[in-house]
Amino acid sequence: MAYLIGMDIGTTGVKSLIMNDDGKILATSFKEYPLYLPHPGWAEQNPLDWWDATKSALNELLKKSKVNSREIRGISFSGQMHGLVCLDKNINVLRPAILWCDQRTTPQCREITKKIGYSRLIRLTSNPALEGFTLPKLEWVKKNEPTIYKKTTKILLPKDYIRFKLTGNLGMEVSDAAGTLMFDVSKRKWSRELLKSLEIDERILPDVKESIDISGEITEIAAKETGLPAGLPVIFGGADNTCAAVGNGIIEEGYWAISIGTSGTVIVPISKPARDPKGRVHTFNHSVPNVWYLMGVMQAAGLSLKWFRDEMSASEKTVAIRCGRDAYEYLCEEASKIKPGAEGLFWLPYLNGERTPHLDSNAKGVLFGVTARHTRAHFIRAILEGVVFGLRDGFEIIKSLKVPIKQIRLTGGGAKSPLWRQIQADVFNHQVVTINVDEGPAFGAAIIAGVGVGVYSSFKEASDHLIKVKDTIDPIPENVKRLQASYKIFQKLYCDLKDRMTEISKLV
Repeated sequence: MAYLIGMDIGTTGVKSLIMNDDGKILATSFKEYPLYLPHPGWAEQNPLDWWDATKSALNELLKKSKVNSREIRGISFSGQMHGLVCLDKNINVLRPAILWCDQRTTPQCREITKKIGYSRLIRLTSNPALEGFTLPKLEWVKKNEPTIYKKTTKILLPKDYIRFKLTGNLGMEVSDAAGTLMFDVSKRKWSRELLKSLEIDERILPDVKESIDISGEITEIAAKETGLPAGLPVIFGGADNTCAAVGNGIIEEGYWAISIGTSGTVIVPISKPARDPKGRVHTFNHSVPNVWYLMGVMQAAGLSLKWFRDEMSASEKTVAIRCGRDAYEYLCEEASKIKPGAEGLFWLPYLNGERTPHLDSNAKGVLFGVTARHTRAHFIRAILEGVVFGLRDGFEIIKSLKVPIKQIRLTGGGAKSPLWRQIQADVFNHQVVTINVDEGPAFGAAIIAGVGVGVYSSFKEASDHLIKVKDTIDPIPENVKRLQASYKIFQKLYCDLKDRMTEISKLV
């Protein structure tokens, strides 16, 4: 029996799991670490907190699973994308890592776009300049912390720093490099043309490998701190989105993943690089060699329902805790009593601005069409539908790029609700399915480890062996008709309100 470890270096903590080669999870561990918000719109973490949590998680994982560590074949990582870790000549951390959700870099995004040109930027990197990406963060450090910038000899992304601590080797892999805005996604290498235009020394960037390549082995020092055996192969791993895709069997063209977590994504593998000329959806490198993926992103998918639960449903939350149930179950049960369309009530789910399709950090959440007839149940139904309408925006853009649809797999918290699953089938007007796996990016990282060390001969073999369809949900024609009419109005509302949203942003 072969054992594999997958770890996800997330925003709130590190989640780890150990599984056997049949995909059975033997133990999991989650260790939190702090998120620092030193100024409005800023988000930072201390990379040493990631390392402390990783060490603790691995020790707990081995203790809980009771697996002989010598039978572990490999370990790999998923990680939050885009974060900037600055290292000096001695490979010491120079400042707190600036995270993907940090919004301080709007001026840098404008400067990059002005200097490079929007169309040229899309051509060079397949993506527009957005606050979340790594390059604007590096440009911010250059302008605002010049001493730190001059001392920086290497930059890494979050999971790559942890991998360095385990192996002593610096490096990055294609799926995370794709989110830096310095990577030629089509050619799977750093964009020298872009770097030259911005006067960035390419030597500051690590070598880039494929996700399944072996980056090194557990060092003697790391072995003593983690409990892992020295010499254990460490595989590069992937960005959280690609690891989630691998964990859901989304590894080849025709298979779509639609995820409702805190944020929401539509992820679709493609066999050749393709771009939306307007940059409304991302084109990144997949963890599967010679595969790319298109991704639409919305900022506040499950967050919309969480906001309503926390701010408007305190009593239901309390009752759920006492009864050992999920408060979201109560909310969805209430919403299920309302007909599709929520009787003309609309939710624009832009609590944190929006990426796909609007690329507008000033976008605001809106509850539109309220009348005296509407109840709290209508509000919940409108939120559930509004989130899926937002996902459909990305869905339609990707469809317009002539990407085939063989199967749509639902994942994340939104896949747990029967009502939300049905809304997705109805809004997309397509059969959707759920699968037997609900472990997220860490599971995908373990699969990457397995492919990297040869436990599985390929991603397809692993997927066919481990992942099975569980539930199938067909669209209901009557619902489709109602929601199609609602979606058309939803699309117009942002355009009608965009200028007002910008004006509001200036008042805050």
